[in-house]
Amino acid sequence: MEQIKAAIRTIPDFPKPGIQFKDITPLLADGDLFRQTIDAFKTRHADQEIDVVVGIEARGFIFASALAYALGAGTCLVRKPGKLPHTVHRQTYDLEYGTDAVEIHSDAFRPGQKILIIDDVLATGGTVAATIQLIQSHFDVEITEINFLLELVSLGGRKKIPSLPVHALIRY
Repeated sequence: MEQIKAAIRTIPDFPKPGIQFKDITPLLADGDLFRQTIDAFKTRHADQEIDVVVGIEARGFIFASALAYALGAGTCLVRKPGKLPHTVHRQTYDLEYGTDAVEIHSDAFRPGQKILIIDDVLATGGTVAATIQLIQSHFDVEITEINFLLELVSLGGRKKIPSLPVHALIRY
């Protein structure tokens, strides 16, 4: 994990002053490290029968697609409003100043499927909490775990994930 962590650079004051942005693009650009990252998630879930890996917009798509392929599972996208072409379910959530929403296709899952959710970063937890609520309120599926490449522990996002297992490869 140290090599993977070392590939993630910190960009100070991006996108605004005071933010220490964790830039994962060097990790994604290194084929060997990206493979090691996906292999670490795959190993964690190798003995489970995951049917669908859910990726949260936008960088979660990268990890969801690669992990779904590695596990022989399908993948599903959770997107910001207005970006999915079919009938959707929507979940709104509060931001510090206003609200936002996430959407999923209304036919994303079959009853009883085992779902794994993945995203790149767990920060405040608002988006992933909305994603969980969206899935649990509209589908009869089992969410097996929530995975992240990295977690920003000081922001407390884990507290917003209700009674589900959470795993982050790297914690800051």
